[in-house]
Amino acid sequence: MMKRWQAVKRLVPLLAVFSLLLAGCGREDLSALRPQGPVAQGQYDLMKLSITIMVAVLVVVFAIGVYVLIKFRRKKGQTEIPEQVEGNFKLEIIWTVIPLILVFILAVPTVQQIFAFGDDHYNEKGSVQVKVTSHQYWWEFEYPQYGVNTAQELIIPTGKNIAFELKTADVLHSFWVPSLSGKMDTNPDGTINRFSFSTDKEGVYRGKCAELCGASHALMEFKVKAVSPDSFDKWVTAMKAPAVLPKDQALAETFKNSCLSCHAVGDQGGPVAPNLTGIGSRESVAGILLNEGQDGGKPVKENLKTWLEDPQAVKQGNKMPAPKDLGLTDEQIDGIADYLANYKLEY
Repeated sequence: MMKRWQAVKRLVPLLAVFSLLLAGCGREDLSALRPQGPVAQGQYDLMKLSITIMVAVLVVVFAIGVYVLIKFRRKKGQTEIPEQVEGNFKLEIIWTVIPLILVFILAVPTVQQIFAFGDDHYNEKGSVQVKVTSHQYWWEFEYPQYGVNTAQELIIPTGKNIAFELKTADVLHSFWVPSLSGKMDTNPDGTINRFSFSTDKEGVYRGKCAELCGASHALMEFKVKAVSPDSFDKWVTAMKAPAVLPKDQALAETFKNSCLSCHAVGDQGGPVAPNLTGIGSRESVAGILLNEGQDGGKPVKENLKTWLEDPQAVKQGNKMPAPKDLGLTDEQIDGIADYLANYKLEY
């Protein structure tokens, strides 16, 4: 008994230290415990309900256990075996019925919420349609109602249902914005998944891929930027404006030949790689290099140069060829980074 108590005395401080360390892990902007929309709030309420029920059951069971240990413990000098009873019919009914009631209390709102969250609002009047395509390792967002295609930063208007249609261009990924909704897979078998979320609060919410999809899975981030409906309309107009190319003709020609065969800016370029229109006003470069204005953020041009000089060092396994391998010089890379850093949208 003494040895066990000594072991417990050693374990308790260790558990306390590890609990404090783990409590500091994670990020507030990637927490499902900070709901910023009705879908996330409903899921959070379900979590609170289930945790409340579990804690209540735990407290009652432990209380009964402590009561039994104290009341029916072996008394000093007691040597006879206690009276053996086979059971109590009333108690057995009670501890069978109570769990059933608790399951029912949890099941009803869970089923209601699951069906509500799974409603297809894609063709509903007033919804903003967004076609999401996942790639290794970036996100493509198409707005078919507006004729706009962008990447890595999903701009949404507040107060409207954002109805998603999700697919993948390669392997299995999972679309997840913890502050706004739960996860939804993008399946490689051709299955199209649909779901919706909304928010009334303007702000930037961080999203992740929640399915192991390759070497840079942990770096497959994107941002959701909720703006007012007026700002959203201005953003759509700015996205559809004709492309603004570098003023330097030689640099513009290099950019066309080396970049626009895959990427697009404005009305020019290809659809293979992320759309770069307005990249200078985005929250990040490549989804993970945070720009100025955020904790630890760096100037946009610096982040662009970091990416262009060695894409594989930033995101291992991504499919973008290194500009230097395409024959671009340091001076050309610096010029392209400067051009893109100043390609900003006003909205």
